Amino acid sequence: MFFINVFYVLCAICFALYYFVRKQNGNVASTTKDSSISNFQKTYLVVYALAIGADWLQGPHVYALYESYGMTTHQIKILFVAGFGSSMVFGTVVGSFADKYGRRNNCIIYGVLYGMACVTKHFGNFWVLMLGRLLGGVATSILYSAFESWVVYEHSARGYDSDSLNTLFSQATLTNSLVAVGAGLAAQLAADCFGFVAPFDTSLLVLIIMVIVIGCTWTENHGDCSAPLTQTFTSAINAIKTDPKILCLGLIQSLFEGAMYTFVLEWTPALTPPDKTEFSSELREAIPHGHIFAGFMVAIMIGSSLFKLLCAHKRPEWFMRIVLFVSAMALLAPVVFHGNQQVILSGFLVFEVCVGIFWPSLSTMRSNYVPEEARSTIMNIFRIPLNLIVVIMLLQNIPMTAIFLCCAVFLLLATGVQHQLYRLSLDNEQKTSATANNNTVKYQVIAQETV
Repeated sequence: MFFINVFYVLCAICFALYYFVRKQNGNVASTTKDSSISNFQKTYLVVYALAIGADWLQGPHVYALYESYGMTTHQIKILFVAGFGSSMVFGTVVGSFADKYGRRNNCIIYGVLYGMACVTKHFGNFWVLMLGRLLGGVATSILYSAFESWVVYEHSARGYDSDSLNTLFSQATLTNSLVAVGAGLAAQLAADCFGFVAPFDTSLLVLIIMVIVIGCTWTENHGDCSAPLTQTFTSAINAIKTDPKILCLGLIQSLFEGAMYTFVLEWTPALTPPDKTEFSSELREAIPHGHIFAGFMVAIMIGSSLFKLLCAHKRPEWFMRIVLFVSAMALLAPVVFHGNQQVILSGFLVFEVCVGIFWPSLSTMRSNYVPEEARSTIMNIFRIPLNLIVVIMLLQNIPMTAIFLCCAVFLLLATGVQHQLYRLSLDNEQKTSATANNNTVKYQVIAQETV
């Protein structure tokens, strides 16, 4: 009952906060956001909802499907490792393809590859399922790079202001959470009616619709399409080496998302009560996975609303230092309060709120610092270490408390890197301001000499 009550409280907070933010921004939006921006946002969000929805539809029943085919625990672990490994190995190549041959085309390829992965779920052969995991890993790299690269380029090319881009990223995070809950319910209904493979067939249908919508509504854009693939990759490496702000962003992404994906794999055992604990039996109850997952998604929605409020007062470079530190403390809950479901759940919910702030903040900072000509390639390069983190966690038999301690350390390191990024951004502003002042003085002197 505790978990269900928490879910209802979170829903109340989410609706109240969303209404408050909407009311705060209502006057501004009504005067500055014309129909062109609104239509552009809708065009992107519809496709993004379909793309992310296809991914969420597959998640809940992957393990159950493999078990139904008679796969052993060791085989299932290998299949999961193959998915993350595929994303790690082939992600940079996929990113270079997006920058050279087009982000729109790459998003269509996402639908094709993920659709093929869905088809493999009809076969109980280990190697066919392995092929599906490899295809799914490549598709995941596209999902988390090409879509954002496309929208950042289009937003800039159409001359829209940066505030509307922040709003779009916040709406995308909100959409992600809403779609996740809906996809989870739809996947469960499909599985109950037609078996464990049905959610993957549903995902395939959604992917087909997504490809059609992209083909009808999106225009194409590129990075440096004249450069060969090797040069695009080299340009991305040089950008990371020469601009410490890009390196900082990549490290923050790798450390935070590495901890986040590890959390996704470990939250269930962390909340599952042990047979014996120092806490009273009244504090322990069987966990309702559906309500907890929905609660996590609502917490992310709360974070997306908080992002809008924070952006009205400070830049992401400033407030993300606090967010990352709070997220590190939140994941220490299973370490310090092992066995206490209430405290651990509270810590996890705080972490999910931080996730809701992190995603639009990272996208906003990337839009400011990552060069357009190699954007997708750079984003995928930094998925290598985060996938490596998850693979290592999967392959090692590490105690749960040690895993969460590692996650907290990753997030503390990310906090330090975020502080360095903040300092670099201040230095950059000061240099820009000094250059502008010097130019002003120079023009004034020229004007006086002319007179």
